[in-house]
Amino acid sequence: MSAAAYRPEIDGLRAIAVLSVVLYHFGLPGIPGGFVGVDIFFVISGFLIGGILWTDLRETGRIRLARFYLRRLRRLAPAYFAMAAATLIMGWLILLPFEFREFGKSLIAATVYLSNIHFYREAGYFDGISEEKPLLHTWSLAVEEQFYIVLPFLLLTLARWRPTLPVILATLAALSFAACLWLTPRSPSGAFYLFPFRAWELLAGVLLAIAGQERGWRFALHPALSWAGLALILTAVSLIGAEGFPGWQTILPVAGTLLILMNGRDANPVNRALTRPAPVFIGLISYSLYLWHWPVFVLSSYWRDGYSGPVEAGAWLTLAFALSTLSWRYIERPVRQTQAGTRALVSGTALASLALLAVGLLLWRGDGLPARFAPELRTHIAASGDFNQDWSRCTVPTTGPLAGVETCPIGPDGAPEVLIWGDSHLRAIKEGLETAAHAANRPALILWHAGCPPLFDVAKAETAVTPAQDAACTRANQTIRDGIAQLDSLHTLLLVGRWSYYTEGQGVGLDAHNRITLAPLPDSLLPQGPQHTLFNATLTRTIAELAPQFPRIYILRQPPEVPDYDSRAVARALVHGRMSPEDTTRLSVPRDLALARAAHAEAPLMALAHSGAITLIDPWQHLCDASTCDVMQDGQALYFDNNHLTNRAAIALSDLFAPVFEAPQ
Repeated sequence: MSAAAYRPEIDGLRAIAVLSVVLYHFGLPGIPGGFVGVDIFFVISGFLIGGILWTDLRETGRIRLARFYLRRLRRLAPAYFAMAAATLIMGWLILLPFEFREFGKSLIAATVYLSNIHFYREAGYFDGISEEKPLLHTWSLAVEEQFYIVLPFLLLTLARWRPTLPVILATLAALSFAACLWLTPRSPSGAFYLFPFRAWELLAGVLLAIAGQERGWRFALHPALSWAGLALILTAVSLIGAEGFPGWQTILPVAGTLLILMNGRDANPVNRALTRPAPVFIGLISYSLYLWHWPVFVLSSYWRDGYSGPVEAGAWLTLAFALSTLSWRYIERPVRQTQAGTRALVSGTALASLALLAVGLLLWRGDGLPARFAPELRTHIAASGDFNQDWSRCTVPTTGPLAGVETCPIGPDGAPEVLIWGDSHLRAIKEGLETAAHAANRPALILWHAGCPPLFDVAKAETAVTPAQDAACTRANQTIRDGIAQLDSLHTLLLVGRWSYYTEGQGVGLDAHNRITLAPLPDSLLPQGPQHTLFNATLTRTIAELAPQFPRIYILRQPPEVPDYDSRAVARALVHGRMSPEDTTRLSVPRDLALARAAHAEAPLMALAHSGAITLIDPWQHLCDASTCDVMQDGQALYFDNNHLTNRAAIALSDLFAPVFEAPQ
């Protein structure tokens, strides 16, 4: 029995995979692990493609690459082009310029099958959330396309050792799995997106196809295999969470899929259910459904600012199914069945690809075409994109006192004289610091880590990040503690942080759901009391420890938080008619409320300033009047969200940082 022969139960298995993903994305409760449907697809792809290539190699001693890639083009390209074009049109209508610009970049990456690398590289603190990236789902297609490139050439390269090829592939799969286990706690996004750490799932399917052909399996071994496979898949879908994924948890959907494929020809209730007309049909449209469901979800929820309830979600889900069915019926199937020649297929694919690449480049270089929107709407639109900076000088040294910590020089070249250490608030004001450093001709060094307080002897646990990222903060701070004492050129220190977040243990307003807990490290002898008491103690200790090396220590007073402001949310509300330009309620906060929010954080700061231990840099005088702190200054929005400033604001405030870069007396 050829592994490549049509097996309807595989379409039924595809139905489980795609429904898991789609229903998970549309918010169906009870399936926290619905995203493992992608892992099911990986195994199926490996099984089918591996079977095709191995059959070719056995029968002819070679692999007919041209035929293989033409079949891939017929199968994958037309529906992708249709989805990308439709998403482009809708994006032009509703996406803000910054998001449309990012869409252009992702369109380029997806068209050249590198979107998994693109989304991995752009992941970061200020990066848009997943639900705002219409082409995010193409990461898995890129992984599969990379597999389609690597596997045929690997088999051809090793063809002379065909008897040992399965052992070589199994070794590669084991190495890939081990690398995935190793990387997941260290870089979950790398293990999730990048091909080398997902290759073992595809290779598992390849190895099953090879084993079946070499041993002459009928793929009908025992009913227990199908039942066990289904149980593993359902367990994965219903119990696995995002924490620690992919990692060892991926074994469940991979093993479950392998067991069902291994026994797919057996007559048992599981396989009979999978070959019923409904699951087979969903399996047939699964590629189109996967392609279309995500942009429908992203763009509809973006336009509607979230769904009003399950009825609306169901309506958009129905639209996704309708588009997928039409895509399969009038695009996928006709192209696959057409007798059009190779030249037409290749030239059509090339022209469509070039068109998408050109449009993507236009959107990227044209900053998302802001002229689409009326001038009076562009203030908050501009703020929503005003945080990109040039970090090309940053490095992560592998040796030396700051090994493993990202170090970012600013100002002129030379040994750094000023150290600036902080969290994402430091990242936000980088342009202002750069301006001041160049004006004073003083080289400086930035060390920043999102959500990581620049303090000694404390660990943090934050709901917005993973435990691995929390641990990375602790390690980085310890490295900085040990390393800066070895940097003799330094004479001035500036600390920057969202101090109220660390004292209160949570955000405010729009980000009140974000929580952070500080805890003293073992043997630190810091107090265990309220968090603001711990903050006071660790800040005081940190300053006292650093004072002998830094005669001048500055701390930036945290800009007042404007609880309900978010430039993207306000810009969307204005553009899509959900907010009147005259409505300013989200744009300011009473000064007394801002002071109350900051009180616990500022008590130790003021005390240290009054004692002469530090100099406090105060931006409040530029952001508040006697009664109100306002996002808007001189007709421009100076905040990106409710607590981070824009580049425009940072540059406007650059004079405040001038004393930091003055020559020591």
